[in-house]
Order: sequence, then C-alpha cells, then structure tokens
Amino acid sequence: MGTKFCLTFALKESIEDDPIDALSVREDPMHPFYHDILLDRDGTVIEDRHYLHDPDQIRFLPGALPGLQALVRAGCRLFVVTNQSGIGRGYFSRDDYDNVERRLDHLLARHGVVLSASVYCPHSPSDTCSCRKPAPGLVQTLIEHHGLQPRRSIVIGDKKSDIRLAETAGLGGGILVATGKGRHEAEHLGCPPLGEEAYLECAQSPAGAPVLFARDLEAAAEWILKAPPAA
Repeated sequence: MGTKFCLTFALKESIEDDPIDALSVREDPMHPFYHDILLDRDGTVIEDRHYLHDPDQIRFLPGALPGLQALVRAGCRLFVVTNQSGIGRGYFSRDDYDNVERRLDHLLARHGVVLSASVYCPHSPSDTCSCRKPAPGLVQTLIEHHGLQPRRSIVIGDKKSDIRLAETAGLGGGILVATGKGRHEAEHLGCPPLGEEAYLECAQSPAGAPVLFARDLEAAAEWILKAPPAA
C-alpha cells in the first residue's frame, strides 16, 4: 500500500453571513511569541460528538470562544488540524465533513473568529498515511501552503496524539486541555491533576519545548499570550 497524504479544506477568506467587525480583533496585536496556533477540533474547540457529521450538532466547549477571540485579538493565526477517521471507516463522507466545517466557519465568524485554514486526515488508523496525528503530514501541508513557522507554532488538543505532534513536527510546544478526553489523557502524559490552577507545566519535549496542561482553551490562550520563547 502506498503512502496516503492528507486532504486540505481551505476556508473561505470572507464570510458573508452576519458580518461583524471581528471584535476589532486585530486592532491591538500583542505580538506573542507563538504566532501560529494549531487546534484540534473535537474535544478542544467543540464537543466530541463521536464521528460528528451533522452540522446542527456543533456545540462550542466552555472557554473555547473566549480563548479563540483572545488569540485573534493578539494577532495569532488559527489553524484546525484534525483526524477524521470516520471518513476512512465509512461512517460519513467527505461532503459531510465539509458541511460541518462550513457551519463551524460561519459560527466562529459570528463571534469574530476566522480560521486561516483547516486540514484533516481522512484515513482510518489501519491505513498507511503520513497525515494522521501524530505524524507530521498535516503540519507539513501548513508549512508549504501557509508559511507556518514550526518553532513559533504551538498545538492545543485533548489527546496524547496532539502533544506527540508537537514533537514529530518540531513545534514550539503543546498544550493538553482538560476538556474532551484531556483529563484521561493527562494521566498517560504524567501531568499532575489541575487544582485551582488554570494551567500548569507538566513536562518538556525532548527538544526542550514546553508541554502544558490547561483547564480549557481559554486557559491555554492565557498562557500562550504570556509565554516566553521555548528553549
């Protein structure tokens, strides 16, 4: 079996429904070190509905919208990087995925958040591919088509595969959120449980990049906007 490569869904550059001034999101860029933010989708931005294929079932997780708004206000670029094995397993089609992504695009835009792009792996775990996280293929797509700078990029997700993606793709760090499957996955990463803290550092990658455990996307954004460059 030959190597399979990812599919890319390029989001529209403008949203015609319910235009807003995007919260004046780029009026006061703070120039954080982490300029490009890679976001897992299900369990991080929206509820994990188990092979989501119905746009009407999209629900934002607590803290997701405030976190995204803060990142956009600071001048960060946002990219969704997601495994969608439901396509490869035959549970839903590429058209179903596209419909969900378009709906998500519009819902985010109503809150002043516009994604730069969304990339996804459609393959099942048994397929041989270079794009299923934690393989770096999706990040390579963003480097080639969007000029992503790995060291100034950080990934946020609720699974160990998201944190491992930071290592395989040479990113500047990874943040595990406690939403979705994050609390369970934290045990496998050796992260101590969150108390009253919004976030805590639980490890460093072999390359010295930080690995954080954060309450939700809003807490992750708070750390990103304060973070010094990775070692």
